[in-house]
Amino acid sequence: MSFYTPFFLLICLPGMLHAMSFDEARHLLQRSGFGGTTVQIEQLAGVTHKSAVEQLVAAADTAIILAPPGWVDTLPPERRYLRSLNDAEKKMLRKQWRQRSIALQAWWVRQMLASESPLAERMVLFWHNHFTSSMKKVKWVPLIFRQHETVRRHALGDFRDLLQAMARDPAMLRYLDGVVNRRESPNENFARELLELFTLGEGYYTEADIKAAARAFTGWSIDRRSGKFRYYSRWHDDGEKLFLGRRGRFDGDDILRILLDHPRTAITITDKLWREFISPTPDPYEIKRLAKLFRGSDYQLRPLLKALFNTAQFRAGENRGGLIKSPVELLIGTLHQLEISVESGRLLALASRRLGQDLFNPPNVKGWPGGGYWINTDTLLQRCWMMQRLTAEDSHLRKKITSSMADTTLSELERLLLPFPSFSAQLQSDDPYQGLTALLTEPGYQLK
Repeated sequence: MSFYTPFFLLICLPGMLHAMSFDEARHLLQRSGFGGTTVQIEQLAGVTHKSAVEQLVAAADTAIILAPPGWVDTLPPERRYLRSLNDAEKKMLRKQWRQRSIALQAWWVRQMLASESPLAERMVLFWHNHFTSSMKKVKWVPLIFRQHETVRRHALGDFRDLLQAMARDPAMLRYLDGVVNRRESPNENFARELLELFTLGEGYYTEADIKAAARAFTGWSIDRRSGKFRYYSRWHDDGEKLFLGRRGRFDGDDILRILLDHPRTAITITDKLWREFISPTPDPYEIKRLAKLFRGSDYQLRPLLKALFNTAQFRAGENRGGLIKSPVELLIGTLHQLEISVESGRLLALASRRLGQDLFNPPNVKGWPGGGYWINTDTLLQRCWMMQRLTAEDSHLRKKITSSMADTTLSELERLLLPFPSFSAQLQSDDPYQGLTALLTEPGYQLK
């Protein structure tokens, strides 16, 4: 090793070169996915942290493995048809919309459970919470599925491609009113969120920049018959615009290029990924370093994730148990770690909604805030009640739990499920279900 090796590398290297402990492997799988089974954790515990990260990121596959509902390619109804419906027919159409909404949510839950790439599923979920759209406003559920396909296609690839695809996404165009953004009356909704939430972050643009961006995106709309993106030149404002200090006859693609050239975009994405996977308090120095790497790789996401998971802060003991599980992480993670299979995702999707995470329906354009947002007096009681139902005598899942934990002691389950030791006296119980219930309702089980 060179005498001039940076000091911080000398500190980090010893921890990077030894084989991980059970607890270290558990932490990696918990943060990068939905937690691991005992076997999965023990397999990773035999390799170094760096090798494990390399394997996890390289193997992550966002491909759809479960067939989606058969109606996902259905074209949106024409306005003429909608206007011809009577009240009873409109009521039936609304009922069909509600049924398809929950069916799509249930399908996504089952996809997350069936996937062998939890990191891929977490990244799909992450991007849906970054580029938000809501079924409640978009209305036509197949458009939401198409957006989901787009997110999957780019979730671990090139952020540049993802940003460009989302700017053309029909569900996004409906959600943020791009369909009514025309030369004579520019709509600023998409432009505002593009700058504030998707790229630069608040404080790095002006109202004039928003107005210029809105003008640049005029004419980006949807073909009413196909439901696909369509550019209408007659609606586009091709006049000169001043945006972030640059002047030109910009269109939407020009705006995206300027935003990707701006260093704040890489910082915004890096900061958000840090909060998702490491802690709610990003290290400013590390964010700048990682953002520079992100831009230097031309916005490739896999190298950024590898670097993020290999930071000293990711591995630091003080950051274990420092993040609150989202409802999806709690529900999917519990079933995965206890190795319980379910045939229907409907009840899980409804349970997630009850806990505050209604898939494909974020509370607003900022998405789910995460952290303390997930826990209040009502949702904490709901979380505990749902965990208690898993081990109740009349639960249809109890038999599956019995099979999966037949040779597992409570102390082994505690090490598997909790980020730090429990102080619950109930864990001393001779009744394994009482002990498991105590673990699942332990405050520490809400953390990752």
